Amino acid sequence: MSNPNPTAGGKTFLGHPRGLFVLFFAEMWERFSFYGMRAILIFYLIQHWLFSDERAYAIYAAYGSLVYIAPVLGGYLADRYIGQRRAVQYGAILLTIGHGLMAFEGSGGQDSPLLNVFWLALAFIIMGVGFLKSSISVMVGQLYEPGDARRDPAFTIFYMGINLGAFSGSLLAAYLGQTFGWAWGFGAAGIGMLLGLLVFIWGRPALLGAGEAPSQAALTEKVLGIRNEHWIYLWGLVGVVVVWFLIQYQHVVGWMLAACAALVVIYFLYEAVWKMDRIARHRMLAALFLIALQPLFWALFEQAGSSLNVYTDRSVDRTMLGWEVPAGMFQSINAMYIFMLAPFFAGLWLWLAKRGLEPSTPAKFGLGLIQLGLGFFVLVWGANASEGLTPVIFIFLIYLLHTMGELCLSPVGLSAMTKLAPSRLVGLVMGSWFLATAAGNYIAGIIAAATGGEGLDEAAASNQVLEVYSSVGWVAVIVGAAVILVSPFIARLMHQDEEQLRQDRALAGQQEVAEPGAPGIDPDGGGNVRRY
Repeated sequence: MSNPNPTAGGKTFLGHPRGLFVLFFAEMWERFSFYGMRAILIFYLIQHWLFSDERAYAIYAAYGSLVYIAPVLGGYLADRYIGQRRAVQYGAILLTIGHGLMAFEGSGGQDSPLLNVFWLALAFIIMGVGFLKSSISVMVGQLYEPGDARRDPAFTIFYMGINLGAFSGSLLAAYLGQTFGWAWGFGAAGIGMLLGLLVFIWGRPALLGAGEAPSQAALTEKVLGIRNEHWIYLWGLVGVVVVWFLIQYQHVVGWMLAACAALVVIYFLYEAVWKMDRIARHRMLAALFLIALQPLFWALFEQAGSSLNVYTDRSVDRTMLGWEVPAGMFQSINAMYIFMLAPFFAGLWLWLAKRGLEPSTPAKFGLGLIQLGLGFFVLVWGANASEGLTPVIFIFLIYLLHTMGELCLSPVGLSAMTKLAPSRLVGLVMGSWFLATAAGNYIAGIIAAATGGEGLDEAAASNQVLEVYSSVGWVAVIVGAAVILVSPFIARLMHQDEEQLRQDRALAGQQEVAEPGAPGIDPDGGGNVRRY
């Protein structure tokens, strides 16, 4: 069993368990490799494997979708069977193999037999992320006892590691890959992942039992002569084969997402109508409303790695201080802005809350969508106002507005899901949140394909991109404004006032009475009070 108090008796560094910094560096290097590869993947598809823009966007979108679907399965296997530590280590091994396979590029072109090695590399990376991504965050929380005041600062430190890896990986891999050759860029990403794996293995003692399997005995039991633990690893390899197929037939991913979305909505509505009391039902409907906005936001936001990346390469004056900056390096801007703006937004919400002016969660979603649309408008205006190539300042401005939109929606939405879902459905609701993100990534490929300018001259192709960006910008702004208009109604469904009253009473030392349907009380279906 995992240690219920991993920090007991353990050494600390900067006031935190040393295991936090093991996880910090392991995740930093994993994100270094992931975002490093992401920065140049679309160029690799178009310039090396010679896919058309439309097909390259579809492959990139399927890859992004599967990266968000896989952690739902990996997190389930970790929680139920092998524990987070084994899941992280196994995921890191799969990722290291995948990044290693990316080095086998051959001569390029779709007739190359090494194209199948490329598909296999993507499959290993997707399954590796599936096992590692959800579990390593869980382990951060396991290092602290409930109520430990260091927990929130710990996640802040961990979050900084994520963005440090994303920032540096995008810069280095894009520079090497687009300056010296693809193998250099992907090789840097692969070395980063190997370092992450070695850090995690080396620092295992500092974890002091965090993330161990629910039952060590169950892992050693054998089925058909094979230990249960090894069966999980074998099923992981089967998953690699399945993903190898899916990444080549992107339309299957689309149908799979549509079917899963329909089933989830039907199930949630069934639960809300037939099994929940009034307050729980209202909150579930509010959660569904927020989840439904996810695909639109990420479909537009994720143009960054595909169509916007290509536009930056072809139609932007990237000369800075006399040096033409490789286009992929601009993928680091989002992480840079998060470094700069995340503390500001956290402070802003607190400042507004103290004055009774903080926007509700759905209103923040609306603001996020509006800023997303404004980002596209700024780029379109800058491109049309200039002669020749688009000035690079407008790339910095679109990423600024898109990052501000992300900070209004992504962390706010994750927090809302944990508050709105009944305890017995928290895992499924969180899985649905990431499923909606996956759907957004898939739709992003469809939008990006509409920007493709096959057969057009350079000016016409650039204009086509701008026309699509103008259209989706208007969609984002109009939907965002509509969300703000209905936000008071959605906020009432969330029963935030009753929740605040419950918290105020708890702080005042008043005893709550757990009566089903009482204000501020959210039974989990078994009559137990959910405490957030």
